[in-house]
Amino acid sequence: MSKRAPKKSNRKSVIPKSSTDSLQDQNGHANTTSAMNGLVEQRRKHASIDSPSSASQTASLMGRSSFNLDDPVPKMGHQEGQSKGFFELSKKDQRNFLLLVLLYFLQGIPMGLATGSVPFLLKSVVSYSAIGVFSLAAYPYSLKLFWSPIVDAVWTPRLGRRKSWILPIQTISGFSMIWLGSKVNVMMQVAGEKDGAGMWSFTWWWFALVFLCATQDIAVDGWALTLLSEENLSFASTAQTVGLTGGQFLSYTVFLAFNSKDFANKWFRPASAPLDTGLMTLDGYLKFWGWAYLVVTFGLAVLKKEERTRNTDGIMDVYKTMWGILKLKNIQTFIVIHLIAKIGFQANDAVTSLKLLDKGFSQEDLALTILIDFPIEIFLGYYIGKWCQTYPPMHIWCWAFVGRLAAAGFAQTVVWSFPPGGTTTMYLLMVICEHVMSTFMNTVMFVAVSAFHAKISDPVIGGTYMTLLATVSNLGGTFPRIFVLQFVDLFTVATCEPPTTPPKTELLKGSLVTQAFSCALEADKHRCRDGGGFCNVTTDGYYVMNVVCIVIGMVTFWGFIKPAVTKIQALPLKAWRISE
Repeated sequence: MSKRAPKKSNRKSVIPKSSTDSLQDQNGHANTTSAMNGLVEQRRKHASIDSPSSASQTASLMGRSSFNLDDPVPKMGHQEGQSKGFFELSKKDQRNFLLLVLLYFLQGIPMGLATGSVPFLLKSVVSYSAIGVFSLAAYPYSLKLFWSPIVDAVWTPRLGRRKSWILPIQTISGFSMIWLGSKVNVMMQVAGEKDGAGMWSFTWWWFALVFLCATQDIAVDGWALTLLSEENLSFASTAQTVGLTGGQFLSYTVFLAFNSKDFANKWFRPASAPLDTGLMTLDGYLKFWGWAYLVVTFGLAVLKKEERTRNTDGIMDVYKTMWGILKLKNIQTFIVIHLIAKIGFQANDAVTSLKLLDKGFSQEDLALTILIDFPIEIFLGYYIGKWCQTYPPMHIWCWAFVGRLAAAGFAQTVVWSFPPGGTTTMYLLMVICEHVMSTFMNTVMFVAVSAFHAKISDPVIGGTYMTLLATVSNLGGTFPRIFVLQFVDLFTVATCEPPTTPPKTELLKGSLVTQAFSCALEADKHRCRDGGGFCNVTTDGYYVMNVVCIVIGMVTFWGFIKPAVTKIQALPLKAWRISE
C-alpha cells in the first residue's frame, strides 16, 4: 500500500479535513437507537455554513477524477423543502445506494451478536462480572477514531482507495466467522467453567471481529462520499440507518427468538415432537454469515470498479486537527459531560434485561418485547428530529436525561414485581412499556446530542470534529459498564440452603448439597440447584447498583451537567472553532 504525502494548505486557522471523516459513525452501532443519527442528518431542513454537509460535498467533488477547476461551480446543499425518494434517484445512485445498504448490513450482523445475543446466551452460564468482561468486545467502535486516519491515507491504486481496505477486511471477517462458528460452542462452555475463567479468551476473539467491523465501517463511510452523486449525498446516512439497523435487528431480535427452543416448539413444531434446540444455533448462524461475507466480497471485487480519487491528505493532518479540537475549553467541558452523563443509566441498560431472564422471563417474550419496541422507536425517531429543529437540542437532551432516570426507576419496579407463578399478560405489557420508555428516552438523548454535534462542528473539519465528539460519547457509555456489572455481583448476598429432605439421587444433576455456601455467582447458583439446594437471595446487587447509579445521575445532573449544558448551549458558533 502507498502512503500519500500530506497536503500543504495556506489556511492557518484550521487543518484540512479528510474526506473519509465526514461520514464517520457516531455511535459505535451498539444498538438500534444508534441508527437515529442518520435520520437527523436526513431530516435537517437548513443546510447552511454551520452544517457539515457542504464540506462533505466539497470533499466529494474534489476527490473525483473528473474534477476540474475549469468546470462551473456546482450548487451545494439542498433547497429548503426539497426531498427525493429512492425511485427518483438515477439508476447509478440506486445501485450504489443498495450496495451501501448491503455493506452496512454485513457490519450489523456481528455487532448484533456481540452487543445483544451473545451476552444473553452467556447469562445462563456465567456471572454478571464475566458478562462485564465480555462487554469489552464492543470497544473498537468507541475507539476507531484513533486509527481512522490510517485507513483514509494508506491504500493501493490498483484496488482503489476504499476497496483496498474493504476487500481484505471482509475476507478476514468471513473466515474469522467461519472459524469462530466451528469453535464457539466449546469456547462458551470453557468460558462458563469456574465462573468465567475462560471469558477473557472468548472476549478477545469477539473483540478482534468487532475491530474488523469497525475498520470496515471507516472505509465504507468514506466510500459513500464518492459512490453517490453530490446532490444525493444525504442518502448515505439513510443507507447506514437501513443497513446497520437491519443487520443488528436480525442478529439480536430475530436470532434470539429462533434460537429459543420454546419459541420453536410452540410455533414451528408439532406438540408431539419437541426438540431441545431452536431453529437457529449460534455456530450455524456464524458459519452462514461467514460464507455470505466471502460471497459478497468476491462479487464486490469482480463486479464493482471504484472511481479513481485524488487523495493528498496525510495521516498527521487529521491527528493535528484532533489535537486542535481537544485544546478548546468548551470541548473539554463537553467531553467531561459525555464521560459522566451515562453513569446514571448503566445498571438499567446493562442488567435489567438480564435480570428479567434470571427471574424467569423467557427469551421469546424478550424477543417479542424488542420486536414491538423496534418500529415504535423508528417511528418516534422522525419526530425527535423535528423537535431538534424547533427547540435547542441540548434542552431536549436534558429533558430526556430526567426521563431516562425515571425509566431506570420504573425498570427496577418491574423487575421487583415479577410474578411468582411466571409471566402473565399484564406483566408482559408492563415489560413492554418499560422497554419502550427506556429506549425512547435513550433515542431522544442520542438524536438531540447528535444534532448539537452537527450544529457546533466546524464545516471545514466537520467530519473529524463530529467523529471525535461521537467517540467520546460512546466511550462514556461503554467504560462504566464493566464496573457496574462487577458491583452487581459484589453487592449480591445469597446463601445456598441444603434441602431439608434429601431428594432421590436420580433427581440430582450434581453432588448433594449438605451445607450452606454462597451462591451469589452464577456457577455457585447452578451447583446449588443441581445439588437439590435452594439459593436464597437476601440482597440483590442489581437493586443496590441501580439505586446508586440513579443517585449519581441525579447529583451529577443538577450539580454539574445541567448548568454546564445550559452554558455551552448559549455559546456562539465561533466559540467552537479552531483558531491560531
